Amino acid sequence: MSRPSTLPEGALVLGPLLRYVDQTSATVWVRTAERATVTVVRAGRRWSAPTFGVHGSHYALVVCDGLEPASDEPYEVLLDDERVWPLEGAPPSHIRTLDPDRLPHFAFGSCRTMGSHDAKGVRLHGVDALRSLGVTLRDVPDAGRPDLMVLLGDQVYADTTPHPELEEFIRARRSLDEPPYEEIKDYVEYDELYRLTWSEPVIRWLLSTLPSSMIFDDHDVRDDWNTSWSWRRDMRATTWWQERIVSGLASYWVHQHLGNLSPDELAQEELYARVLAHAASGAEDELDLTADLDALAARADAEPETYRWSHTRELGDCLLVVLDSRAARDLQPDRRSILDATEMQWLDETLRGGHRHVFVGTSLPFLLPPGLHDFEAIDEVVAQGEYGRTAAHAAERVRRTVDLEHWAAFNAGFDEVFEMVMDLARGNRGPAPDTVTFLSGDVHNSYFAEVTDPARHGARSRIVQAVCSPLRNPMPRGVRIAVSMLTRSLVRPMRFLASRSRRVPDPRYPWTVTEGPWFDNNVALCRVTSGGLELTWVAGMVDGDDHDHPWLREVYSVRVPSRDAATDDTRPEPDRGEDPGERPGGPRRRPAAVVA
Repeated sequence: MSRPSTLPEGALVLGPLLRYVDQTSATVWVRTAERATVTVVRAGRRWSAPTFGVHGSHYALVVCDGLEPASDEPYEVLLDDERVWPLEGAPPSHIRTLDPDRLPHFAFGSCRTMGSHDAKGVRLHGVDALRSLGVTLRDVPDAGRPDLMVLLGDQVYADTTPHPELEEFIRARRSLDEPPYEEIKDYVEYDELYRLTWSEPVIRWLLSTLPSSMIFDDHDVRDDWNTSWSWRRDMRATTWWQERIVSGLASYWVHQHLGNLSPDELAQEELYARVLAHAASGAEDELDLTADLDALAARADAEPETYRWSHTRELGDCLLVVLDSRAARDLQPDRRSILDATEMQWLDETLRGGHRHVFVGTSLPFLLPPGLHDFEAIDEVVAQGEYGRTAAHAAERVRRTVDLEHWAAFNAGFDEVFEMVMDLARGNRGPAPDTVTFLSGDVHNSYFAEVTDPARHGARSRIVQAVCSPLRNPMPRGVRIAVSMLTRSLVRPMRFLASRSRRVPDPRYPWTVTEGPWFDNNVALCRVTSGGLELTWVAGMVDGDDHDHPWLREVYSVRVPSRDAATDDTRPEPDRGEDPGERPGGPRRRPAAVVA
């Protein structure tokens, strides 16, 4: 046991975050106030790593290897041999390795803005679904802990400052009357943004004990990031964008990307290999990555084919592929694609058969509600100049104003990926999986969609889309009406308009939104069962003024039977309602049943 700490309060600035976990290894990320040696202690074993520096801050990623499969033990974090985690009076954090005999279970969602968790914060932002999940896992003894948490974008909001402490921090550094005004300007401000977003006690504990996979979306950098060639041209013409994009990608590399990689991938990562080599050399100085990381970030933005943010995870006999659908775009007007040729080739090589279920995480929904898909496809054709320059300018304004920049607005890439998925589902890439499930967020509403009669197209897999958004950032009520109409009542009119033009492509493989949308702040839970998948969306609820103990209610649940399952009852369970008063008797308090 470590001796009592004599370090100053705040020596551990942020973390620990438990990131990559497999059967025999795990990685733990921290940010420290000073240069230090960071040690993780678990079951009598110790693993250490020195900090590295970026823009004056200090970080470490400790690789814990040689672990026992299916083991579950608490761990401690030490700085220079003095314990700093767990905090006094806080519950322990655990590293639970994957069990090859345990069916996978994971959580997913996106879009979580900052804000207090008192009555005022709830009025503005709603109850934080991720924090509610953390409270449940912390306080309910029989709540089952997921194997992984997949955060599908907008982990931080760099284009708004809805937190007084962040605004005060920025004001102390520069004038808010100059660009980029109240938005994040540089790496130091990003650093503070991450600290404030992840330091709330329940969230901090949750991130320390639940492994996570992360990918950015637009607000991690800026709203509408890489919407179009003209958007990128306009941003590059500003005085502040280059510093912003370099800082955004560099801070993402530190705070999110490194933890997505396995120990073997870390050893091969071009910049982190230097961190490992420096540590192995026994050098006494701290390695400063500032200049090299900024250069990597600038290159990754200018030449996205030179660096990959996408990654994969194995979960038992299931495969999770997490796609970068923001930085890897090809925006050239004559060959627009949401994935450039290099990224497309990587995905083509990655989508291989032999897995029971394949999950494709992409921050933007692949299968939008059909009415919205047609709307975006129409806008893309017009914006590309098919109906003249005046119409193109108008369509580009619409595209930016109402965020028409999903897969449907990059139709060539959409079709190419859809063909890959269908090829996988037909068994042409090895044994077909039971299901191919797209996991997405971004749109601030949740729904479930499915490809209609895939067997008619030769597919042996069910192909579905599960969207969970937001974790905490509710959509205005007026926009909810428009989304609901594009999901239901406007589907046929939009299809009619799209079909009237030979330039607007018809989707080759139709799909239907079978359930949704719903607009709660919620987090989704996916459980692999012996008969298929169970997908459940849960929302946080507060009794009276007891904001410290939110609980989870089930918003909706969908069972997706495997193709060999005996039952063909695929309809969702009738347990929905955006407002507790919409269902007789109000919401059901079911934290253990929902999470376990």
